[in-house]
Amino acid sequence: TVFNDRHFSCENCDGCVSGGFDSATSQIVLCQNNIRQQSHMNRVVTHELIHAFDHCRAHVDWFKNVKHLACSEIRAANLSGDCTLMNEIARFKFGLKGHHQTCVRDRAIRSILAVRKVSKEAAEKAVDEVFDACFNDLEPFGRIPHSKEDAKRAYRDFQNRDRYTANL
Repeated sequence: TVFNDRHFSCENCDGCVSGGFDSATSQIVLCQNNIRQQSHMNRVVTHELIHAFDHCRAHVDWFKNVKHLACSEIRAANLSGDCTLMNEIARFKFGLKGHHQTCVRDRAIRSILAVRKVSKEAAEKAVDEVFDACFNDLEPFGRIPHSKEDAKRAYRDFQNRDRYTANL
């Protein structure tokens, strides 16, 4: 169960960080001084909720295993809307073939570098080693939600996922 007053915190943050997940307190921090639009906040909350999901599901070793961190960052970038076409156009990044994967990879590396003192080469290596498996792990959505409608469909699928096998 998620409690807004317990699991979410709005704070002023340094730099250009928009949010974070604190595994020690199971709390999502939203950087109120760096979030200016509702759509941006929605992406940040989704991104950090994916980290929270990974923390509960996969027992991620956030501080000692950079591959665990890399996997969660790949999943969060892939599933949160960070790499939608419209966001990439707003960043003046254009591409056709494989652009979504390139964006996910680049954002995962940037996120690792923002939270851990590792070299860029170490971050790239960790992302590359786990990329395929983590990029294709679409839980809890079952698909990459490309729009609000797609996200609603994914949520309905999630709600109904055990409906057909419950009586077997």
